[in-house]
Amino acid sequence: MFVDVAKITVKAGNGGNGAVAFHREKYVPAGGPSGGNGGRGGNVVFLVDNNMRTLLDFKYKSKYEADNGEDGKTSNMFGKNGEDLIIKVPEGTVVTDAKTKLVIADLNENGQQFIIAHGGRGGKGNSNFKTSTRQAPAFAKQGMKGEEIEVELELKLLADVGLIGFPNVGKSTFLSIVTKANPKIANYHFTTLIPNLGVASIDGDSFVIADIPGLIEGASEGVGLGDDFLRHIQRTKVLVHIVDISSSDGRNPLEDFEIINKELATYDKRLESKKQIVVANKMDLLYDKQVYEEFKAKLNEKGYEVFSMSAATTDGVNDILRVCKKYLDNIVDVELFDQDQYYSAEKDAQENIDEITVRKEDDVFYLEGYQLERLLYSVNFEDLESIRYFQNKLDKIGVTELLKNNGIKEGDTVDIYGMEFEYYN
Repeated sequence: MFVDVAKITVKAGNGGNGAVAFHREKYVPAGGPSGGNGGRGGNVVFLVDNNMRTLLDFKYKSKYEADNGEDGKTSNMFGKNGEDLIIKVPEGTVVTDAKTKLVIADLNENGQQFIIAHGGRGGKGNSNFKTSTRQAPAFAKQGMKGEEIEVELELKLLADVGLIGFPNVGKSTFLSIVTKANPKIANYHFTTLIPNLGVASIDGDSFVIADIPGLIEGASEGVGLGDDFLRHIQRTKVLVHIVDISSSDGRNPLEDFEIINKELATYDKRLESKKQIVVANKMDLLYDKQVYEEFKAKLNEKGYEVFSMSAATTDGVNDILRVCKKYLDNIVDVELFDQDQYYSAEKDAQENIDEITVRKEDDVFYLEGYQLERLLYSVNFEDLESIRYFQNKLDKIGVTELLKNNGIKEGDTVDIYGMEFEYYN
């Protein structure tokens, strides 16, 4: 089964909690704090594997979680780091944030790795909080949560040349002749139900050709199969646009050419600028050669090179391959996405790191913010010193002042991610 889109949720491991412990050894009275740090949570990593051809694996599993880090131990022993979770994806996979629809990563090289979710930092043990005035701290920090994100995976095939054109114009026949691909071929529309890839060779060079199925009028809006497979044209460097010059289906080749190009431009304006070679196929069925000459003249006026071919008899096939090779030798790779289409987790985190929001509902002040959530996980509310640390931190990051500006009064309730406190000045 060919699957080229999927939506999954990935969750990195949580960091292990720091330990609260004190040195216990015979003949060593009043041993100091000896709680070790928690281990880091495992990352979730995408790994490009060219043995994979589709996203089928993600059809049956949609949630992936890495291991948590171990908690710290006594005697200043650190907890073990969580194992990274490696998720294999095929070449050409684009990873997009499901919420913003921005591109996180374009994975197009075999062996390429990308950390999609970072594991949480391990919490610090109580031995880290010993000072000259605090000789026996009885609190430690909890580990941080691992990152969690819902992403969309989209496979855009890696091919040098894309075959486009209406159904039944000879794309699959051409592919079967010039490569070792074995596409299904029959004399009816939508014989080809999935994109087919093959490697063509000419004059000692080789390149990858993709047969893109289902292009008809309205394809960019979901008519037929075109909307499912137009994405696979985006990576191609050269387009070979095949038309049925014999009009064996009663269609007008010039009109077909214009319709397909309109669909390409509607789907992605950048497809208009791709080098396009026009191939008039089924010349063996054309009785009036003048039809071809007129067709060629009209497209030459528009700046297109036009070639004749008969896939059935293989006449002109090698000429098409040589033209493809000529253009491929001189085309520079272009970026698939503009810079403003990329998602930046670091930028988002930086934009939100200082933002603390407050809202009031029924005399309860609800506080939210990146710093607050992190702070909450670092506090042991059963330890007085840890609570004092928490209160001082709230003052430093401006929470107390923010509450005052929003009209809080003594005795009002403050809610921070489900933890409720009474406010006293």
